[in-house]
Amino acid sequence: MAVEHASERLVELLTRDDAVQDQWVAAVAASLGGRISRAELERELTDLYQALLQALDKGGLDWQGESYSEVRALLVELSRSRARYGFTPAETAVSVFACKDVLEPTTTSGAEDITAYLQLTRLLDALGLFTIEAYARTREEIISAQAEQLLELSTPVVKLWENVVAVPLVGTLDSARTQVVMEKLLQSLVDSGSEHAIIDITGVPAVDTEVAQHLLKTVVAARLMGAECTISGIRPQIAQTLVALGVQFGDIVTKATLADALRHVLQRSGSSLQAGGDR
Repeated sequence: MAVEHASERLVELLTRDDAVQDQWVAAVAASLGGRISRAELERELTDLYQALLQALDKGGLDWQGESYSEVRALLVELSRSRARYGFTPAETAVSVFACKDVLEPTTTSGAEDITAYLQLTRLLDALGLFTIEAYARTREEIISAQAEQLLELSTPVVKLWENVVAVPLVGTLDSARTQVVMEKLLQSLVDSGSEHAIIDITGVPAVDTEVAQHLLKTVVAARLMGAECTISGIRPQIAQTLVALGVQFGDIVTKATLADALRHVLQRSGSSLQAGGDR
């Protein structure tokens, strides 16, 4: 059967019975277990059904052609919606693959219908894979955005005193997180006009050469903004590790606790804890 004739026959099969679209919606609804309303499913699949008919009529079976642009756009929209609501790839792809079950040939189907159906399965398989790829891209975007949000939440910059801000770090400090710390600290220095910054690493489980280099970069960046940095949370184990690694912080002040660091900064700035408490 010629491709052009096959697409024409597929249009006939899809439109020969008004129940085809309803059966498609019912099949998808059953697989999703009511997690999407029937009205929303009908809207999605009606749009997709109409777009598929138009594409078959104008562009034949070339799903990558211009005639299928609306079909692909609708599938991307469907995939993004499913990904955001936590559906699996299989639950997403069933919206496409269920159409094959609706039009599956019977023992009384003619050879022409069976051939057309085989063409349809190839088309729907391709569209189904396209849907899964769109779903995967959306999931990657969501995961990436969530990771960035977690970085933001895990690196707060707090104002401890007049002209004093602090960054309490918890967890592993890598290149990506260092960049976030640096950006948030510098922005906070600009917004608050602070001249002193304390980087507290009490919650950092281990400090090696790489982590030390990240800390130094952050201190240098803050100094370029006119702020002096103090590093607190240098526990005995960390101090021993840094000595063994030969890491030197140069003229950067380090303290054992955040309280010690704050006391040092206030003394440097001519303030005191008592004076600050009376304000």
